[in-house]
Amino acid sequence: MAVSLRLGRQGIFSGLKLLNFNKSFWLRHPSQDRVRYVFQSPWMFGVSPLKVQMPALSPTMEEGSIVKWLKKEGEVVAAGDALCEIETDKAVVTMESNDDGILAKILMEEGSRSVRLGTLIALMVEEGQDWKQVEIPSPDAALPSAAPPTTPSGLASVGPPAALPSSPPPISGSLRLSPAARHILDTHGVDPRLATPTGPRGLITKEDALNLLKKSPAPKATPATVAPAGPVPATRAALTPAAPPPAPPSSRPSIPPVSVPGKPGAPGTFTEIPASNVRRVIAQRLTQSKTTIPHSYASIDCDLASVMQLRKDLAKDQVKVSVNDFIIKAAAVTLKELPEVNVTWSDDRPHALDSIHISVAVATDRGLITPIIRDAANKGVQEISANAKALAQKARDGKLLPEEYQGGTFSISNLGMFGISGFSAVINPPQACILAVGTSRTELRLNEDDQTLHTQQLMTVTLSSDGRLVDDELASRFLDKFRANLEQPQRMALA
Repeated sequence: MAVSLRLGRQGIFSGLKLLNFNKSFWLRHPSQDRVRYVFQSPWMFGVSPLKVQMPALSPTMEEGSIVKWLKKEGEVVAAGDALCEIETDKAVVTMESNDDGILAKILMEEGSRSVRLGTLIALMVEEGQDWKQVEIPSPDAALPSAAPPTTPSGLASVGPPAALPSSPPPISGSLRLSPAARHILDTHGVDPRLATPTGPRGLITKEDALNLLKKSPAPKATPATVAPAGPVPATRAALTPAAPPPAPPSSRPSIPPVSVPGKPGAPGTFTEIPASNVRRVIAQRLTQSKTTIPHSYASIDCDLASVMQLRKDLAKDQVKVSVNDFIIKAAAVTLKELPEVNVTWSDDRPHALDSIHISVAVATDRGLITPIIRDAANKGVQEISANAKALAQKARDGKLLPEEYQGGTFSISNLGMFGISGFSAVINPPQACILAVGTSRTELRLNEDDQTLHTQQLMTVTLSSDGRLVDDELASRFLDKFRANLEQPQRMALA
């Protein structure tokens, strides 16, 4: 009897505990998710995951692309191990793990592009747990909280496209279109009555027309019809909006249609090229530079005779340096002599910089990037050469670290190896100047002292400067000192 009472009391207590759990469980989860939660929750069978999200690997990064996964599902991962390679807005950076565990599920496969920050890209479990039983969150949970869920662009609908509403929404009064909206709808042959007007007094704006084009399926190409011989209406008022007049055979839309797969190169078509993260950031920064910075340009010719002779002398001692290494050194020394050029524009005012870090433009398959030679004024030409070669190779391989391409104070772009005699470069904000270097050329010049002819190895450099910080007089003094340092390399050792 005592044993039965004891067992009965324990059963009652267990039932009360289970009842309390069920109440809290019932309140936390909606009715449609209760069954799924029971069979997927770690309380029953699933394993609670450690979430791996898309990190911010550079200060200006907003989204990234998964280039390659360095770990496979089921592999043990230690804190600090490389998980994957991510293409940021600057380079390809290796993402390291912050936790110990096992990589259970890869949610974003290799080649996933434009993955926004905070998006769930993988799941891990703690060591000792069954990684195959990891609880996979819903697709909505994988998206960042700030961004609304979007439909993947790679999924195609199997069924026919959704038909447009058979009857257009009623529009009070007469149909009113802005000139831009009328041109867009007439060009694409879309009924303007299907548009939802958002302008004042029921006006269909340009945005309404563009939104309608996004929802409408692409119109089928129809052969051009010959205009019938007869009187042409003198005014456009007689035309109804539902039946726009056919375009003359000689006209064509301002935006050509996308080329059809299997028929490339058709007249009047184009092919869309996906833009990488690096290419998009380059476009944004170039647009920002040309629209917000008042560019000023000044050019000067430099004689490379002394530099060429010094390179030959160093080559005898197995020291190989390039002309670009001397240019970097000369620019850094000139900035040290003229610190008023080593400035930046920020918060609507100039800021003087204490360090001299030279950004050198390097062309890669993904676009232009500028690795930095730090403290170039305090380094010798041979050390600058070694740093420049190592950084250029890392840039081409996409292995630059953020600190290796961020924080430059002055940029140099050299197109001399491509045979360009001279050009003007675009300033890299927030820097104040960029030096464009052309190729060297041999010219015959007259010596004014003894009236004799002699040859010179000349090179044209063009300084693009921010007019808010470096005026024309200061730019001229900079170029004059730069030429003196380059034509007399011994000056750079004394500066």
